Amino acid sequence: MDVRTQMRRSAQMFANREAVVWGDRRLTFAEAWERGIRMANALIALGIQPGDRVGVLEDNSIESADMFLGAAIANAVRVPLYPRNGREAHLHMLGHTNCRVCVVAEQYAHEVEGFVDDLADLEQIIVRNSAYEEWLSGYTANDPDPEIDPEDNYIIRHTGGTTGLSKGVAYTHRGWLAAGRDWFYLYPPVEPGDTCLHLGPISHGSGYLFVPIWLSGGCNVMLDRFVPEETLDVMERERIAYMFMVPTMVNAVLQQPSVGKRDWSNLKCMLISAAPIADDTALKAREVFGDVLYQGYGQTEVLPVAMMGPRQWFAEVDGSTPLRSCGMPLPFAQLEIRDEDNNPVPVGEPGQIAAKADGQMSGFWNNPEATAERLIDGWVLTGDVGRLDENGYLYMLDRSDDMIISGGYNIWPAELENVISDHPDVIEVAVFGVPDPRWGETPMAVCVVGDGATVNEQEIIDLCADRLGSYKKPKRVEITTEPLPKSPVGKIRRKDLREPYWEGHERRVGGS
Repeated sequence: MDVRTQMRRSAQMFANREAVVWGDRRLTFAEAWERGIRMANALIALGIQPGDRVGVLEDNSIESADMFLGAAIANAVRVPLYPRNGREAHLHMLGHTNCRVCVVAEQYAHEVEGFVDDLADLEQIIVRNSAYEEWLSGYTANDPDPEIDPEDNYIIRHTGGTTGLSKGVAYTHRGWLAAGRDWFYLYPPVEPGDTCLHLGPISHGSGYLFVPIWLSGGCNVMLDRFVPEETLDVMERERIAYMFMVPTMVNAVLQQPSVGKRDWSNLKCMLISAAPIADDTALKAREVFGDVLYQGYGQTEVLPVAMMGPRQWFAEVDGSTPLRSCGMPLPFAQLEIRDEDNNPVPVGEPGQIAAKADGQMSGFWNNPEATAERLIDGWVLTGDVGRLDENGYLYMLDRSDDMIISGGYNIWPAELENVISDHPDVIEVAVFGVPDPRWGETPMAVCVVGDGATVNEQEIIDLCADRLGSYKKPKRVEITTEPLPKSPVGKIRRKDLREPYWEGHERRVGGS
């Protein structure tokens, strides 16, 4: 099976049902699919062949649905860029995937200006401005119907790495369909007409829900920004049944005075994932929204791996603490806790989480060395430290690769360190996550400078924001002349710097 063929069937079966909603704009399946076909034909007219990569930089909108559908219809490989990233990150993602075309929303056009001259393979940038509707309508609505093999690449999503450069995670059509199927395995069944709210961009985690909802005749409702009170208005008005939220969003909507006075009777599933959630937040969410909370564990490289619904999450189980766990292994996923030699450890012992699922990457794009490090005999080594208890609950304890999850976004210390090291006053730097009451955790940088240096905290923060995007900037910066702690082989001991800030926290990962 491939994504295009399955989605086309639903477009025919549910032609007159609502498929996509964004603000006041509402499309039926037939209307959305026709726009997707026109986008596919536009890409083909630009010379895009099956398997070619196409970049896209956008927020949620009707037009983002055009691209989501159009790339699949043309059998092009969509490469989502993330609006919160900076120019250097965009340049890298487009460059190493050899994108031939980039489609960009008008408000982000300046972020990729000049890229055609900078990248040998990038031939054209399509800016969706006021002429977009006329441009789109100029292409035929005849389905190009290219041949698609289930093992063809469908999407390349990016994740970070200890080198500081993000790696492209390639998914086949078969893998993407399997991931969506497994996400919904424990959920209440999706019925035609059910609505799903996308708070985060469909280029991110929320995008895993788009295809399963479409295939079942549901409606994808999209927001291009997260404002807590407005979100509650949409949830109630659109009778939202399914949605994905990171813990910081859950915490924010629970702070709104109106949250307990609204009608949540249509809500079937609120998936909370991408970062740990604090006990109090989970308990309050259950009190307000009812037994509709689901939590899942996975990562871009392999997902979903573990999941639990409200009866498991809030149960009292001898030998387990479900409230502190991140779910139980799914029936169609394999999960092991392994030691440093890649051997399974006894139940209850901590180690690296290794996982295997139908919905996992085929490998890192054009990076066989990184693929060989993380993909061993079909198993993905996650880099996360966890343990399994005797009842099968999975607990995430730490991240062996020092990744920071802030508000559901992955931030890689080396990426910030590379930028900060460019400052002439900085001799060496270490970045690590510290607790944050709003975002769960946030980056902190310790910068070693020489005597007489004039660099200050705000200068470092601004440097990171300009180069990498505002969400990656450190919230705190310490300037010191003392050398950083190092291992015998000279590696900076980030954990030694990080540990004092986490005293009194049961887990060395943040929760909101």
